[in-house]
Amino acid sequence: MPEGPELHLASRFVNEACGGLVFGGCVEKSPISRNPEVPFESSAYRISASARGKELRLTLSPLPGAQPPQEPLALVFRFGMSGSFQLVPRDMLPPHAHLRFYTAPPGPRLALCFVDIRRFGHWDLGGEWQPGRGPCVLLEYEQFRENVLQNLADKAFDRPICEALLDQRFFNGIGNYLRAEILYRLRIPPFEKARTVLEALQQRRPGDPGPLAPKGGKSHKKKSKGLQQGPEDRTEDPPPPSKAPSRTRRARRGLPEQTTAQQPKGTSLQQDPEAPPVTEKGRGGGNLVLSGGPSSASSSGEGKGTTEMGSPGEEGMAV
Repeated sequence: MPEGPELHLASRFVNEACGGLVFGGCVEKSPISRNPEVPFESSAYRISASARGKELRLTLSPLPGAQPPQEPLALVFRFGMSGSFQLVPRDMLPPHAHLRFYTAPPGPRLALCFVDIRRFGHWDLGGEWQPGRGPCVLLEYEQFRENVLQNLADKAFDRPICEALLDQRFFNGIGNYLRAEILYRLRIPPFEKARTVLEALQQRRPGDPGPLAPKGGKSHKKKSKGLQQGPEDRTEDPPPPSKAPSRTRRARRGLPEQTTAQQPKGTSLQQDPEAPPVTEKGRGGGNLVLSGGPSSASSSGEGKGTTEMGSPGEEGMAV
């Protein structure tokens, strides 16, 4: 469903696509549309658009010398569920083009169409924005913010924030999908009382995490590294290396003293003769396994081996 951003983009499209075009003739309405007829006719006029919240205003401005003499006319559109504007060749009108503006010769034969498949869209003559709607969240942000914070005593803010965001008196341009995105991205519980969420904005100071941060959280700058890591990105710290029992302790326990590393039976690993012997001993009497790496390394005599330590009951497990 078109909301504030879609209406804003539609106004930009009309201005960019129709900026160099001259329109002429009557404005044509489809017979099945229940919207009012547009009593406008001019031999040459231009079309411009502006948006505010969930409304778009289309202005038809006659050029100097155009016949018959005509004052500019403004239409205010609300797109409903599926409204949009399309610029198409005159002989290729799309289905559900319920209002059509045709270009004048000798230019290209085009038509600017208001297309509405569901037919919930509406237009009004006169160009007045619908009364009762608040400032636009996109183009009038300061007025929008002031309008909300100065009216927090209104009973509309007794409702959950997920309901209050749809009140066009305060959130003109916000609809279902924007409401869901806002609450999800800012981590706001949807059934939190709207006043509780918004009152914190009045007390916020620069540098504070704000009312939208999780309880006990720090500012985003301090915790950004930790928060950005998902469960799959987090790795546990390796356990601290265990100390091998000393010779004295081994003697007290009656353990045999190991002076050289033992190679497990059935292995084909070759030890580089130039590699220094490993003196660390595994925990719990595990065997130390020396690996000379790939066979190419042992044959070339580089002497860079890798050490693997066995764990109790598992010989040759890599650390």
